[in-house]
Amino acid sequence: MIDKAVTPSRHRGEEMMSQATDPSTAGAQKIRRPRVMPDVVRALARDIFAGRYPSGSLLPRESDLGDAYGVSRTVIREALKVLAAKGLVSSRPRIGTTVCDPDNWNIIDPQVLEWHAPHLLDDRLFDAILETRRAIEPLVAELAASRATLQEIADLELAWQGMADAANDVEQFSRSDIAFHQILYAASHNPVFRQIGGLIDAALKFVLETTATTSNDQRSEAIKAHRAMVEALRMRDAAAARKAASDILDLAARDLAAAKSLNAGKTV
Repeated sequence: MIDKAVTPSRHRGEEMMSQATDPSTAGAQKIRRPRVMPDVVRALARDIFAGRYPSGSLLPRESDLGDAYGVSRTVIREALKVLAAKGLVSSRPRIGTTVCDPDNWNIIDPQVLEWHAPHLLDDRLFDAILETRRAIEPLVAELAASRATLQEIADLELAWQGMADAANDVEQFSRSDIAFHQILYAASHNPVFRQIGGLIDAALKFVLETTATTSNDQRSEAIKAHRAMVEALRMRDAAAARKAASDILDLAARDLAAAKSLNAGKTV
């Protein structure tokens, strides 16, 4: 499926209009509007995720891709460089551009997740995120219990309050939950963990939005577990913080299993 933003007639018309109306480009042979190349990158990536170009397959020639997406070979070449940097494709001289195996995709890149979103729920992706969190977050919480500043604890409580006040507003609940974990990672004052936390933020956003449609009782359990984390940090209790992290992750695993079951029911 080709993104509407990069259909041939629209792109070429916009490109001609840009040449005619932009005085700073007078005399230029060809003008590329700043947003055209990102549109093509998005369209190519989504077609890869949709299976139009399966992993291991060779993409069409740059000239053929240019015809298909209504842009020049130069735009296609730059778009492929972006996709290569994100692990989606690999180019080799005199062979062409190959779609990489999904294991090589930089799936925690925010843009890659955005392109991948229409094809979630991806069980492997969600399981991998949960495994990563189980390996890291209990230690992050333990460190935060001894290192968090009073301001960070106050910010953590504010994020928790946002979760508690969300009621049936799934978007607010997810937004507050994500903020909670961002603050927790930062409060560990470990630069490596903080960077890892930043990397999984985008992935966590999709997980939470997908699994947040739980019952009020289940959401209340999550609010209670997050409250225990706030209290553990306030009391500087590292063991309690680690336990709260494990409890939060157990609830996340339960919600993920429920989301998988719901998704399986929809596809039957």
